[in-house]
Amino acid sequence: MTKRPGKWLRNTYWVSGKDNKNMEPFERFRKSNTENNIWVYVLFLGKEREIATDEVRRLIFERFGFLPGKLLTSRVLYRLRSQGYIKKEKFRGKSAFSTTKKGEGELKKMKAFVSELMEKI
Repeated sequence: MTKRPGKWLRNTYWVSGKDNKNMEPFERFRKSNTENNIWVYVLFLGKEREIATDEVRRLIFERFGFLPGKLLTSRVLYRLRSQGYIKKEKFRGKSAFSTTKKGEGELKKMKAFVSELMEKI
């Protein structure tokens, strides 16, 4: 049996042959703004309409091109809900959420930060 190169990082995801220390700068930037930072995408999706919690991963994949892990998604939803950035809803009889005014404020701050950063570079 051939062993695949790679390793588990923090018991959450598999990195094939590369760890964060050996990543190319662009790959690190891409990953830190997608897979390691899904709160932005969750708040954005919830701003438009109620989102069933079991559809979040699929919607992120379809809309933004990456698939976050189940555990990470659950943790982010829990934290956003407990801090008041999203609120619990029902959508077609399923557990769902929508973004609150507080969450929309965070999205505005993020957009302003990114715009400012783009102007600087």
